[in-house]
Amino acid sequence: MASRIIAISGKSGCGNTTVSGLVSKALNIELINYTFRSLAKERGMTFEKVLEEAQKDFSYDRAVDERQVELAQLQDCVVGSRLALWLLKDATLKVYLWASPEVRAGRIHHREGSSMEEVIGFTALRDKHDHERYLELYGIDNDDFSGADLTINAESFSADKIAAIIVTAFRQKAGL
Repeated sequence: MASRIIAISGKSGCGNTTVSGLVSKALNIELINYTFRSLAKERGMTFEKVLEEAQKDFSYDRAVDERQVELAQLQDCVVGSRLALWLLKDATLKVYLWASPEVRAGRIHHREGSSMEEVIGFTALRDKHDHERYLELYGIDNDDFSGADLTINAESFSADKIAAIIVTAFRQKAGL
């Protein structure tokens, strides 16, 4: 039997990591959240350096994305990543979390510090670069999430409520 996969995507600050972890725990299935941060740690680089290098060298994106897809095929799991819903076309449930740039920047500011002005600028620039890179690398428009089974406004619900919605949808879709 093929793995049952929940693919959760959204831009930075939407709650992908938090919600993916809650869903994984609720369903008692593996969480796969291999990101640029994971790659930076493995390679002994700063996160910012990996982002900078990824603008010039698509091997960074490919390494992260291929690792996620590879790990997802091995077991029932939750995959939380920017491109999970596009790269895991056969996922049992594909979810997109949305929040405004202002709310996302506020969450990132709360999580990571720095001035709010710096976070807003960095987040906007990262969104722009990610969008351009995904289009060039994969032909993916990450502003078009029409392929999602479920789109959730992450400003309207707590992470716990979002996770509960996803768990319910997954159980219905998977026939559990």
